[in-house]
Amino acid sequence: MLKKLEEALNLYIRPGSFPLAVRMVKEEERLSERTKRPHRDLNIQVAICQTFSIARRYGWQVAVGAEDINCPLALTAFGFKEEIETFSCGEMCAGMFTETKSAGARTEAEVPKFSFREYKYVLAAPIGRADFVPHIYLIYGNSAQIMRLMTAVLYKDGGYLTSRFSGRLDCADICIETMRSGKAQIILPCYGDRVFGQTQDDEMAMAIPAGKEEELIAGLEGTHKGGIRYPMPTFLRYTPQYPKHYYKLFEGWEKEAKTK
Repeated sequence: MLKKLEEALNLYIRPGSFPLAVRMVKEEERLSERTKRPHRDLNIQVAICQTFSIARRYGWQVAVGAEDINCPLALTAFGFKEEIETFSCGEMCAGMFTETKSAGARTEAEVPKFSFREYKYVLAAPIGRADFVPHIYLIYGNSAQIMRLMTAVLYKDGGYLTSRFSGRLDCADICIETMRSGKAQIILPCYGDRVFGQTQDDEMAMAIPAGKEEELIAGLEGTHKGGIRYPMPTFLRYTPQYPKHYYKLFEGWEKEAKTK
């Protein structure tokens, strides 16, 4: 099924980086030998957004746990470290994302969170190369590609897709919000994703809960048959208009023809 999904995404969406499978790994689960760990294998610590970029740009299977991550906000949200007052009081937001600590506290209260030690690792790999059962599919693309993907998600049941944004901690939106809600999320890359994950200005993403692969493939096929395509089939059957002085050439050709 993963290969079939990857083929459908590559055919209908044509993303510029690998679509990812993501799993939240519990303590009792084992990672395969080919899974790279940033601290152990690369001698670095990373952010979770950076982990996704490594997986989607390099095509690697990567897992990160508390020892691999040096983003304190992500460590808190993902339950790798305990949430303490320094976080919940809004101090991490104040003066940067919010005017006051009290406003920051409201923002932090809204951040999706796993409970402390609920999971041990975040595991990510290109969909077609993953050797695990994913919880989430994560696809980065431009706004047209994500719109195209959204139409496939809505194809069966219709309606609208609702997502939340704060400009920070998009890793929590990708993993935690998607798993908690069981619904697809449009992801507006946060400030950290752009700085540390090096996500580009023309990129955004969609996170889709696993278990709806057949429905998603059918949605991609159905909307394609209905005429929703990528690249966009722009309307080009029109007569262009040019600067007025260009038309003097036509007048000149007409005069030349009359003198012959």
